[in-house]
Amino acid sequence: MAAFLLGAVLLIVQPQIVPSRPAINSNAETSSQSVQRELLKKTSQKNDFKENIHSNGSCQQLPQTIIIGVRKGGTRALLEMLSLHPDIAAAESEVHFFDWEDHYRNGLQWYINQMPFSYPHQITVEKTPAYFTSPKVPERVYNMNQSMRLLLILRDPSERVLSDYTQVFYNHLQKHKPYPSIEQFLIKDGELNVDYKAINRSLYYIHMQNWLKYFPLDHIHIVDGDKLIKDPFPEIEKVERFLKLSPQINASNFYFNKTKGFYCLRDSGRERCLHESKGRAHPQVDARLLEKLQEYFHEPNKKFFELVSRTFDWH
Repeated sequence: MAAFLLGAVLLIVQPQIVPSRPAINSNAETSSQSVQRELLKKTSQKNDFKENIHSNGSCQQLPQTIIIGVRKGGTRALLEMLSLHPDIAAAESEVHFFDWEDHYRNGLQWYINQMPFSYPHQITVEKTPAYFTSPKVPERVYNMNQSMRLLLILRDPSERVLSDYTQVFYNHLQKHKPYPSIEQFLIKDGELNVDYKAINRSLYYIHMQNWLKYFPLDHIHIVDGDKLIKDPFPEIEKVERFLKLSPQINASNFYFNKTKGFYCLRDSGRERCLHESKGRAHPQVDARLLEKLQEYFHEPNKKFFELVSRTFDWH
């Protein structure tokens, strides 16, 4: 009898096993996730927003479209080209709302205050390339707007790695600071250094899986960054259709600048090119090392193609 009573007591006090949280639909959340969601709930109420309305009828509003990445994929070129459309209002600077904690804690009112003034018929766009590879960002964007239209521009992963290095190299050069050669980053103990951050950023399928937990593929338009460089107009036409914009951008809005070596923009007779920091020459890399890099990306690229049901002309 005593043994029976002891067993019953143990059964009563035994802790319950809590199931792990699925990607989206479970009620179980960590305390940090709960805090984040409560923050969004508090700041997403319409009455919580101060409407910054201009005398001409324009106002600041949450973006309906975000260019989520990828770094050194051509996000600035895409934004500048898209801005040729009269129904697009683009934020000038990278906002880093969803990936920087000190910005995210400021709430959605702060986010709105970073947006350009736009008219009701316009689509507000912001671009922050770090969003694509930041693990917390997809859920945060989803909590703000489940129907968000997302733009993702990608390049050949090997070329993106070289561009990534080139940007950091020139940043150091401008500050008169030494910076190691790219070989010192790509090689470790005689092998390809797969822990190099620039390589991890180019593993597109890993980051894409995270986004597809929250957004269906038809809400994410992938722009071919390599084609955008060589022939921008067809790629921008596809973006117009994805955003359901009237076709306003024409082939005449683009002209090839032989001096710079890439396409520049022509808008209402005014010509402008991207900043001189864009389109910089990559460092010379040993052919065998470059081949190693391309071979490394073969399987990850294949997984990405299967994930998005589309192939790209990458090495």
